[in-house]
Amino acid sequence: MTACAECLRRTALIGFLSPQVATRLGAPRRSRAILALSDQDLIDEVGGMMTPDARKLVSGFDAGAARQHASDAGLHAICRHEELYPRRLRDLDDPPAVIHSTAEPERLGELADGPAVAVVGSRRASAHGLEVAREIGRSLSAAGVTVTSGLAMGIDAASHRGALEAGGRTVAVLGSGADRPYPRINAALYRRVRETGAVISELPPGAAPHRWTFPARNRIMAGLASAAVVVEAAERSGSLITATFAQDLGRDLGAVPGRVTSREAAGSNDLLHAGAAVWRGGADILDAVLGAGNWDTTSLANQRVEEALDEPHRLVLRAVEQGESMAQAAGGAGLTAAELRGALGRLELLGLVRRDGLGRYERAA
Repeated sequence: MTACAECLRRTALIGFLSPQVATRLGAPRRSRAILALSDQDLIDEVGGMMTPDARKLVSGFDAGAARQHASDAGLHAICRHEELYPRRLRDLDDPPAVIHSTAEPERLGELADGPAVAVVGSRRASAHGLEVAREIGRSLSAAGVTVTSGLAMGIDAASHRGALEAGGRTVAVLGSGADRPYPRINAALYRRVRETGAVISELPPGAAPHRWTFPARNRIMAGLASAAVVVEAAERSGSLITATFAQDLGRDLGAVPGRVTSREAAGSNDLLHAGAAVWRGGADILDAVLGAGNWDTTSLANQRVEEALDEPHRLVLRAVEQGESMAQAAGGAGLTAAELRGALGRLELLGLVRRDGLGRYERAA
């Protein structure tokens, strides 16, 4: 399984010219026009002062060194001429020449070629939006559907975390090299996705992110998925770019309804007004992707998470479900007040409980 020299050279050229592409790309959809150019036309279009060095890169490219560089970074390079290249990406006008993946090609194929949903939304999401995204990630992953997102703050990260809690069927598409966690604040999440799912990028190992690489990676997220859902997005949210790509590709598109007075949900509500499907959570999405009645209607995601809890945490969760006081919860689980706070904190992080407006704990969706 070896990416061909032509595709590796193409990827290296895009990585080299990446700073120049940022100055010429313009509107997000222009990535199609730019990235679909031949190597020589790409150099002529965006090369500028870097043109001589770009031509030297092309003429003297060392495919063996590129393969070794990817291997040293712990990445697998899969080019579009290979059978295990993610099949849905071939629907793009400008499919990436190479996908660099932390997962072996067979594992990436398992994640990418089955039912998959792109879950996107605001980086500055509300607590409600984060909870819904996490629930969607858990439900989809538990039902065998891959969650595709961009590892960004907010909705992206919440959906990845939900998927990890329920089995790890998730793919993170980066706007940097796949060996380079971005944003850095999500480095721990990056490691977890890398362990059980896959982190991928069309850029070469070590490549830095640029403004253009994020809308470009959004087309990959939409391409990989059989459907896309916008959980919460403002009017100018970058996640709406993914929705546009999904529509252009003929993918199913839905959005989670938000408060009509909320700026954070204005963009996603606009999608609904324009005809996107109303998806209230994981169950609605599974009905759309797998068909009503074709998935287990029990809460598989929560069930798997709860089975991994130790006895004290299960007792605390049961006490919250039954509306017991904190004193009763602590006594029933045999915990001190400090231990109870720790247990509730963990259950909240797992998305199993939440606090209401008065600070009281209740069972989450």
